[in-house]
Amino acid sequence: MSSESEATGKRVLLGVNVDHVATLRQARGTKYPDPIFAAALAEQGGADQITVHLREDRRHIQERDLAILRQTVQVPLNLEMAATQAMAEIALKYMPDTVTLVPERREEQTTEGGLDAIAHAATVGPIVRQLADAGIVVSLFIDPQIDQVRQAVRLGAATVELHTGDYANLPPGAAQQAALGHLRDAAVQASRLGLRVAAGHGLDYHNALAIAALPHVEELNIGHALIAKAMFVGIERAVREMVEILTL
Repeated sequence: MSSESEATGKRVLLGVNVDHVATLRQARGTKYPDPIFAAALAEQGGADQITVHLREDRRHIQERDLAILRQTVQVPLNLEMAATQAMAEIALKYMPDTVTLVPERREEQTTEGGLDAIAHAATVGPIVRQLADAGIVVSLFIDPQIDQVRQAVRLGAATVELHTGDYANLPPGAAQQAALGHLRDAAVQASRLGLRVAAGHGLDYHNALAIAALPHVEELNIGHALIAKAMFVGIERAVREMVEILTL
């Protein structure tokens, strides 16, 4: 860490997404590697939250995983899911601490962008209210656009998770800095409107620091880069090294 970053005193929370451990398991239809064990190791490494995405096609995380994680994780559990009634019923059954509503297309490799909370307000709004009324903190995974932030407030979300994919996929330069500026503006606006601010998608050991340093960003959710590094150094160490990066 630089002396400048040390001076901020900011500690950005780390949510560890263990989906890719389940992806490896499902590739062979075995019982291993187990994302439950991965979550426990991530906690030992300093994870502040465990995140899983229960997709409608069940390509990686299974309902069994969610059920056991709800009973075993000691840190908050964040469930990413599509804004459908079927998924809402699963969330109400297992009661994760947070539900993050995300867009979902079966043919995509990974989530390709933020949820359009404006276009899908009629669907998203009732799900937000249903989950919030049950005591679940609801977050919307949105692109860093001011109108989407304002819509999140109108729909009753408590948190927004800003999609960092555009920034993460750009090489260093003017375009990447512009993308970072959009994230900064969205974070500032969200905080002004009373929303808690998280961010994630495509973040790794090289680009996460710039996002963590943005004003009002309290949490990053990271999966692929952590699990990829864990193949070589183990989950505990991979998580610990990211925690160090996020301690500004």
